[in-house]
Amino acid sequence: MKKQVTSILVTVLTGILLFSSFGVISADTVLKVGASPTPHVPILETIKSQLAQEGITLKIIEFQDYVQPNLALAEGELDANFFQHIPYLDQFCKDRKLDLTYIAKVHIEPIGVYSKKIKSLNDLKNKSIVAIPNDPTNGGRALLLLQQAKLIELRKDAGLSATELDIVKNPKNLRFKALEAAQLPRVLPDVDIAVINTNYALTINLVPTKDSLFIEGSESPYANILVVRTTEKNNPALLKLAQALNSQTVKDFIMKEYKGSIVPAF
Repeated sequence: MKKQVTSILVTVLTGILLFSSFGVISADTVLKVGASPTPHVPILETIKSQLAQEGITLKIIEFQDYVQPNLALAEGELDANFFQHIPYLDQFCKDRKLDLTYIAKVHIEPIGVYSKKIKSLNDLKNKSIVAIPNDPTNGGRALLLLQQAKLIELRKDAGLSATELDIVKNPKNLRFKALEAAQLPRVLPDVDIAVINTNYALTINLVPTKDSLFIEGSESPYANILVVRTTEKNNPALLKLAQALNSQTVKDFIMKEYKGSIVPAF
């Protein structure tokens, strides 16, 4: 009888191990996800209980910059990150030779122009100081937005990675100050205008649709994404995380909490 019970247990355990290899998630799975404070962390918080029901414990690690989350992911310190848009990921991986990819588009955060000194872009004076992000992708995005606002004109082939060297017309002789994206809200009182990503604008209670002088439209291609190591793109637990981030729960939370400042991308 004892041998029979042992045989049954071995068979069951073997079956579980085999079944696990086809996508079953063990009850003690922990996913470490790096994220920017706002709105990424709150969005992840909304799906913690949903993932717990799937046997996944979500551990959210907050980052204040745009560099360390990708490096930590590539080095295996994180299982995924959620803070960036597709052009930034593409450029970062190209520059650093990293093998990362995305498995879900979650939301779009329109980048906007803000000021504590003027009420309209028409009020900008000659040689006004303009603060923009200093990373290549968001810097180019900021310059493209300023071009849309008809403040500058860029070379036709400048593309998403445009720099100040690509400016061919600058009627107001605007002076540019490139800074870390996270620093832009803090320097806003000291410059004439600043182009700030929505996640950082929200940290100082700026509502993009209400407080910005000029803002990207909802058609922006800069969707924020869930990023993983390419070798892990079919990991069942990470796919569950991607599914949860594209759920009705997240869509409802985004629409209710951010009232159009952030738009679902799914």
